[in-house]
Amino acid sequence: MGKARLLVVEDDVDIANMLKIYFSGMEFEVDVAHRGSDALEKTKHVLPHLIVLDIMLPDIDGYEVCRNLRTSTRTSHIPVIFLTQKDERSDKLQGLELGADDYITKPFDIEELKLRVTGAIRRSERESLTDPRSGLPAGRLIEEQLRRIIREKDWALLDMRVNHFEPFKDVYGFVAGDDVMRFTAMLIGEVVDEFGTSGDFIGHAGGDNFIVITKNENASNIKQRVKERFTAEVQTHYNFIDRQQGFMQAPKPDGGSDKVPFMTMSVGVVSPSQQSFADIREITEMAAEARRQDSLTTA
Repeated sequence: MGKARLLVVEDDVDIANMLKIYFSGMEFEVDVAHRGSDALEKTKHVLPHLIVLDIMLPDIDGYEVCRNLRTSTRTSHIPVIFLTQKDERSDKLQGLELGADDYITKPFDIEELKLRVTGAIRRSERESLTDPRSGLPAGRLIEEQLRRIIREKDWALLDMRVNHFEPFKDVYGFVAGDDVMRFTAMLIGEVVDEFGTSGDFIGHAGGDNFIVITKNENASNIKQRVKERFTAEVQTHYNFIDRQQGFMQAPKPDGGSDKVPFMTMSVGVVSPSQQSFADIREITEMAAEARRQDSLTTA
């Protein structure tokens, strides 16, 4: 796993800087927002693994930020720890009712906050709520979305897989592989923001496999744009020599090496406008088959 991403939402510059320095030293990637609106904007571009959220903010309060996070399909899974000077039972209950995962009051013990942060992230990963590399919804949350859409109409599911990822990881290492997964998650999010809606769902189904649930009318544009951008932008993850020669050399088990093409993206699309589904297993199986057919022309 790469570094866990932490978003600190705190208008007190001294506290925000202290938390950034401390958690950066603990091997977290830390971003800071001083306003609630800035926090919501940041989560649109890079999903944090956890948000430390001050209640008293200069624009919208932390309760409203949490309410926005919880009502958005894209951010509803992110653990939130409220940070506030208030210590009244009613304030704590209000935060927990909105879906906050924990609550700590100022002045706080930084070691206690660290334990609460790491505990919340571990719980999220253990319960298959998020993928530890991308921070995207995983396992159980993906299944919940599939059970939701099977009762609805006018949706499309895109099954996306990165081709030639395993050889890349074997040559460049798992850290570089994790970087590619984070890059892929960010790219998909940007494309969905461009062509989809705020209610679209993006999940990391495991390994090099991602899914998007969107409106049927938006699926074709999302598929085309993701494939085009991925092919063009993933090359920055290769070294200069590989980029110059246009392929990667991967060692063979019995000696020698194979020429391996650069990574590309295969995307399969299924929709109830094309066929009916008896259960969620049929949705995933047909989407995977559509993606395998796409890989014949992509890989």
